[in-house]
Amino acid sequence: MIAPLAKFLDWSAIQVLVRMPHAYGRSPQMEEALQFLKEPGFITADSQPAQVEFNPDKSDLHFRFPTPQPCSFPENNIIYGRLYRCTEHWQERPVIVLLHGGGDSFGYRFRYPLIARHCNRAGFNAVTLVAPYHFQRRPRQPGALSWPDYLQMAEATAQAIAEIRALTGWLLGAGCPAIALWGFSFGGWLAGLTACRDTRLASVVLAAPRVRMNLSFAEMVSRRRIREVLQGERAAWATLNGTSLNLTSAQPVIPKRNILLIETMHDLFVGKEGIEDLWQVWGQPDIWRLPHGHVSKALLPGLTGRVLRWLEPRLNAATAKHDRAFGKIH
Repeated sequence: MIAPLAKFLDWSAIQVLVRMPHAYGRSPQMEEALQFLKEPGFITADSQPAQVEFNPDKSDLHFRFPTPQPCSFPENNIIYGRLYRCTEHWQERPVIVLLHGGGDSFGYRFRYPLIARHCNRAGFNAVTLVAPYHFQRRPRQPGALSWPDYLQMAEATAQAIAEIRALTGWLLGAGCPAIALWGFSFGGWLAGLTACRDTRLASVVLAAPRVRMNLSFAEMVSRRRIREVLQGERAAWATLNGTSLNLTSAQPVIPKRNILLIETMHDLFVGKEGIEDLWQVWGQPDIWRLPHGHVSKALLPGLTGRVLRWLEPRLNAATAKHDRAFGKIH
């Protein structure tokens, strides 16, 4: 795609999506957030399988389970997702968990089901999962989500990782031989954080991921008041970049041959610099540098199939290893 067009699409999306943050006069709780991020409870060593329940009225597609790290808002303590089974004996096939971008309700409702069906045709199960404080998990209580509240953000991050790991445990317990995470933007960041802590994952794909706290997009906001409010938090975000929220602060616990980074070279939302840094710090795993922006990558034909072809040998190898361990012969 021509660079000016890709950047124009990103710039236009920033004007629509970036709004004045809701501030309710609460403390940003930076010191509390920094302390929480240093504690072992940020990412616990143990992870129990999720207690998944399916909705029988919707063809066993929709499921829910209680979060392993509850908060004070009841709406956010229930996780919602969809399991797209590839065959009748779906437990014998690998699973690709699709992690959505921040606030991407359109993608979650319409684009990810299409990706899931592509996964099914390739012989893989697919799962979509609602991240904390998104969609039907948003608290209805006025003032529940205040900005900035760095402690709430850190706790939500820990909650999201715990939920991905709990779902991974349930899928493995159901018999699925291999689990891959495929995250988009914010979801790519969560996939990366999880890959630094969970050896059970067979593979991860980070598509245009946020690597660290990044406010560079604030300069693109045309409304001066919003731009100034966002820019006023730069020092705080720089402080958070010195914590474990920065993907470059840790190493993945899965082999780098099973990691794919997808960089969008004209991206105004997350930029390409962070992804290049991550590529170097993580030992130069596979990386695709696409001449697109954050928005236009969704318009790239054939990208889903290309990712699935990259995942196929890795998931099949993990499946074969699993089957040998359990004495299965095909």
